[in-house]
Amino acid sequence: MFDGTILFIIAATFLLAGTVKGVIGLGLPTVSLAILTVAIGLTEAMALLLVPSFVTNLWQAAVGGNARAIARRLWPFMMLATVTVWLGALALRTVDLAWLSVLLGLLLVIYATVSLAGFRLSLTSGRERWAGPVLGCVNGILTGMTGSFVVPGVMYLQALDLPRDQLIQAMGMLFTLSTLALGFALGGNDLLTVDLGVQSTVGLVPAIAGMVVGQKVRAALPEETFRRVFFVALLVLGGYIAARALGAV
Repeated sequence: MFDGTILFIIAATFLLAGTVKGVIGLGLPTVSLAILTVAIGLTEAMALLLVPSFVTNLWQAAVGGNARAIARRLWPFMMLATVTVWLGALALRTVDLAWLSVLLGLLLVIYATVSLAGFRLSLTSGRERWAGPVLGCVNGILTGMTGSFVVPGVMYLQALDLPRDQLIQAMGMLFTLSTLALGFALGGNDLLTVDLGVQSTVGLVPAIAGMVVGQKVRAALPEETFRRVFFVALLVLGGYIAARALGAV
């Protein structure tokens, strides 16, 4: 079991991550993974995000009324992003975790930089047909290796020019499936213990509380301002994770 200080860090992390998600509709897995990787290590952070990420993103995936249309259009991408997680997770047993932490840091830096720059891919319907399966595989492998669901999956979904409500629901569906696959992959590699499962479940309470707070903050603070602060902080944290891990190699 973790000591009191670590338990406080875990609770505070999920409270913050839930708040971010409440304000801008995303960020709970990313924020919790980034902070907990620094605090307790990569594989433990991946395990701890499972329950809060699954429940909050299942909630997001179920709202909007577009699940059937999204699944019909994006099933090759979603399926491959899910089934390839186990392949990436094999690296957790065969690759130095410091290098995987470097990779996580770089993915966070890329995600934050692209978002701050306002850069968005654009795909024609013809390119969408082959890009979906390819990027789904890449996203699944990177999820298994680092626990991060966002690169290149979120950028692919943004490139489809989905209406905002469909985009948010599609991200919720991607994150829900990825979290479920990650849980099975960690368990299959003996990296998911009972203690971690209990702590992950406990993290759900501050995560939901944070989402409620975040929804109230959204009413008082311009979303674009909060979004910029979030990505700047993510850029700094990702760079720190990569630099710190490189120092341990």
